[in-house]
Amino acid sequence: MASERMLQFVGREQHYPDKRSADERARDFNEIAARYAQPEADDQASRCSQCGVPYCSVHCPLHNHIPDWLRLTAEGRLREAYELSNATSTMPEICGRICPQDRLCEGNCVIEFSGHGAVTIGSVEKYITDTAWAEGWVEPVHVGPATGQSVAIVGAGPAGLTAAEYLRAEGHEVHVYDRHDRAGGLLTYGIPGFKLEKRIVQRRIDRLIESGVEFVLNTNVGVDVTMDDLRSRHDAVLLAMGVYQARTLSVPGRGPDDTVAALDFLIAQNRVDCGDAADASAPHAAGRDVVVVGGGDTAMDCVRTAIRQGAASVVCLYRRDRENMPGSAREVQNAEEEGVRFEWLGAPKALMSKGEAVVAVRAQRMALTEASAGGRRDIAPVAGSDFDLPADLVIEALGFEPEAFAEQLDAGLGLTRWNTLQVSRSGFATTLPGVFAAGDAVRGASLVVWAVRDDQDAAAEIDRYLRARTEEAAA
Repeated sequence: MASERMLQFVGREQHYPDKRSADERARDFNEIAARYAQPEADDQASRCSQCGVPYCSVHCPLHNHIPDWLRLTAEGRLREAYELSNATSTMPEICGRICPQDRLCEGNCVIEFSGHGAVTIGSVEKYITDTAWAEGWVEPVHVGPATGQSVAIVGAGPAGLTAAEYLRAEGHEVHVYDRHDRAGGLLTYGIPGFKLEKRIVQRRIDRLIESGVEFVLNTNVGVDVTMDDLRSRHDAVLLAMGVYQARTLSVPGRGPDDTVAALDFLIAQNRVDCGDAADASAPHAAGRDVVVVGGGDTAMDCVRTAIRQGAASVVCLYRRDRENMPGSAREVQNAEEEGVRFEWLGAPKALMSKGEAVVAVRAQRMALTEASAGGRRDIAPVAGSDFDLPADLVIEALGFEPEAFAEQLDAGLGLTRWNTLQVSRSGFATTLPGVFAAGDAVRGASLVVWAVRDDQDAAAEIDRYLRARTEEAAA
């Protein structure tokens, strides 16, 4: 029986798709691993225990039907597996590539707890939808009857793209405004090609364009067009622009041009990957001693990009230890394989210069303190532990903060104490009538999968709002 294919986790070992050698992959920006071949995908899917309480789904922000599409994959019913995977996510093949599964679904897999190694959920998810694209199973967006209502979405990143698809499917006109010259947000300009090739993002954007979604690019809302303009042109506005203001080092010796913001560094390389000519003035790591300060996924993107650009040396300086690092453990492993050196429990103390140029980062060893009840372990400097790291390119990857939303967009927008956009407790409505917000602009810097989830819900709320207005007007 087909169901006998399941529960194979004892007899079949965990196996991820083979990665290219570190030497080979460090020479280009292509993805580091191919997708499964069918027998491998079926075998790995068959390891699912089909447990009664699927913690993988519980810990997925989208609550994907993971055990169900794993079972369908194991049974060879791949098109059904794709349709079920696609039912809860607008971009499953993207989440399969970039989600930190080791902290979400796979990290909470029941057989991982039993010592048999988690089901390789992300790799199977990628395989399912990549196959669907190759076989022509990915259908156009099914656009509902025209409602005569128009929605402006500010931000063409994963949040905006998700909302655009759902609102277009309900029959609304959708116009997506973005300051960049390409749609995709961080999917296009933030995440390197070795994790997410740009063609994968572009085909999702093309699908939205074919459905009638209009992208208004090179348009900075609040500068090139005002919020008043958007509110007068459209029946509702969704603010989904994310957070991009970089946190900066505050150490002696840091001048305005002594460091490079992580996103500036990544955008320059991603533009080249998109086909643009290289900008000679953009930061580049070739032949340089690079120190990246930070320990999240953005820091991992920077160190691995620097390796591919031909840096002489690349060091990641992080103030906590490996176990307390916020970035994906798999990304750390990939970086180490490719030649990145990690200085754990080290914090920058000063930038050292010779003439006008930075030549080193002076750092200090840190020690982890005991954690408070339910809290994270803090750090404390170790006296007399200073050390220097050679560096003529220092990249700050310290995370992101909200920009001056109210100052740039509209003074009537309420903000939280974290300077994120204030929305109603029960939904996504801001303090401006007809204006909604979701994703990182509300949540703060977070994961792509959370942006997808939030904007699915926000789109549903906007649809209800527009239909209620229509009914009131008709009454």
